[in-house]
Amino acid sequence: MKISELYKNKKRSLSFEIFPPKKDTELSSIDETLKVLCELDPDFISVTFGAGGSSSSNRTIEIAKNIKHNYGIEPVVHLTSLHYDKSEIDEFAKAMKEAEIENILALRGDRNPTIAEKDDFHHASDLIEYLKSKYDFCVLGACYPECHPESENKVSDMKGLKAKVDAGAEVLVSQLFFENQKFYDFQERCRIAGIDVPVIPGIMPVINANQIKRMISLCNASFPERFCRIIRRYENNSEALFDAGMSYCLSQIIDLIADGIPGIHLYTMNNPKVARRICDGIRNLV
Repeated sequence: MKISELYKNKKRSLSFEIFPPKKDTELSSIDETLKVLCELDPDFISVTFGAGGSSSSNRTIEIAKNIKHNYGIEPVVHLTSLHYDKSEIDEFAKAMKEAEIENILALRGDRNPTIAEKDDFHHASDLIEYLKSKYDFCVLGACYPECHPESENKVSDMKGLKAKVDAGAEVLVSQLFFENQKFYDFQERCRIAGIDVPVIPGIMPVINANQIKRMISLCNASFPERFCRIIRRYENNSEALFDAGMSYCLSQIIDLIADGIPGIHLYTMNNPKVARRICDGIRNLV
């Protein structure tokens, strides 16, 4: 099933994101995670993509095949393009078609000094346009409520996002954020720019201090004072921080659902306990 069909039917979606393990010996652990996640009956599960490697050795596609054919849940394969040329993208597309995978989240990908960049796809919109010109995938795009870290300003960021939609992105999934007003302001900018595809907010529960430190260094999300007070109060108490982080996350999601958003995309960090707690908290709301 193509993910875009969910929203044509006015259905509010619940979806999860997972990442492949770095080692083959850890593949069994992701299967245990999937058992729990799929029991929660999400509308789809997206699988992140690491640059490097070929279609024949790609864990993302293998995990997506498992999700679709063994668990009966629709997968979305992340596909980055900065380090691949058109022929390599064609190989990935072929592998996905053979696996009956219909949905791709098309990304430029992060720059990696250890992997050479190719010249065919400088922006995610280039990859989206190429995929839509050759294949029948449902293509999703990423968006950044608080602006992409490399954008000059919000105006240029919105122009880039509009280019993705004009190139054929049918659904947008957002980067994480911790203040819902940032997302609501972003929705308004999308409306003014004429972007009318579903925009799905991405939510990440913060459940440990190390995770917070990584996010501060890697993402462009701001931390509201209410969130910072929770961290300061509980950062040295792991159990209390887990409960407080989950409560904060649930309050975000409930507010978003009450505002009528089309879906929730949960960054699970491969932690099924997190996904189950969220699903229990919003069972009657979605």
